[in-house]
Amino acid sequence: MTATLNRPVQKQPVKPRTTFRQRLSRWDMKASPYLYISPFFILFGITGLFPLVYTFWVSLHEWHLLKGQGDFIGLQNFASVLGDTRFWGSLFNTFSIFLLSAIPQLVVAVFLAAILDQHLRAKTFWRMSVLLPYVVTPVAVALIFSKMFAENNGLLNNLLGNFGVDPIMWQTGTLPSHIAIATMVNWRWTGYNALILLAAMQAVPRDLYESAAIDGAGAVRRFFSITLPSIRPTMIFVIITATIGGLQIFAEPKLFDPVNAGGIQGQFQTTVLFLWDMGFQRQNFGKASAVAWLLFLIIVLVGLVNFLISKRIATGDPQRPRATRRKS
Repeated sequence: MTATLNRPVQKQPVKPRTTFRQRLSRWDMKASPYLYISPFFILFGITGLFPLVYTFWVSLHEWHLLKGQGDFIGLQNFASVLGDTRFWGSLFNTFSIFLLSAIPQLVVAVFLAAILDQHLRAKTFWRMSVLLPYVVTPVAVALIFSKMFAENNGLLNNLLGNFGVDPIMWQTGTLPSHIAIATMVNWRWTGYNALILLAAMQAVPRDLYESAAIDGAGAVRRFFSITLPSIRPTMIFVIITATIGGLQIFAEPKLFDPVNAGGIQGQFQTTVLFLWDMGFQRQNFGKASAVAWLLFLIIVLVGLVNFLISKRIATGDPQRPRATRRKS
């Protein structure tokens, strides 16, 4: 009993008191990363998320451009837009122009970047030259190409007339107008995409090319076996951005025929141009907002499909053969 009483009492360790500067430093370590990324989310909420949500709210009402908000009608605007043949026609025009512009644009951009990646004289001059069309304003591009593709006394029709070819209806025909607008888009954006792909090509290690050349691989074989597989991530980026921009095309078809935006019969009226006509010409903001949301969903769907396909291509992992059962 006395032995237990004579045991020394163990004192609890006293925790050192943290100063205000130490507490401030710990708080800074925890909170500073969120503060650094907060400007992006604040700007995205103001300029991206809020307009998106507010547009959906407008699409649920009868909303006039001048009179403002009307009665709540639910999804009637969406049903009305989906039942409008002009909307489906504009969607067909959008995808047609997109395919005629995106596919040749990316193919030419890849080969143009491959040429600029070679040992050329005055590299900076040629690289800046391919970027000049992107610097030119869309208005100037539209004025130049509208004169080239004019049906009466246009440059291309005059050249075709010298060879006995009948004039092509570039503005009144559906396919010719799509080709003309796609040419405007390709001329403006091919050089921009070529420089992005060029930057990716220059990041490919040169040792791979030297080893392939020693093994006897030619320039074409090195391009398809080394260059293209190495720039797949950049190709995915270019394809997705071209898809988003192509489905939102507005300036080129609007300026191709400023008097009849989209053509007399809407033969090259895109979805964004149809949205603009519905909102600012017909002053029906409710249906225009419904068109905007439908286009948003279509872009998300197409972008998701592109991402899944591109991701599958980017992995490049060959599928392992399934194990076969041995026959007894």
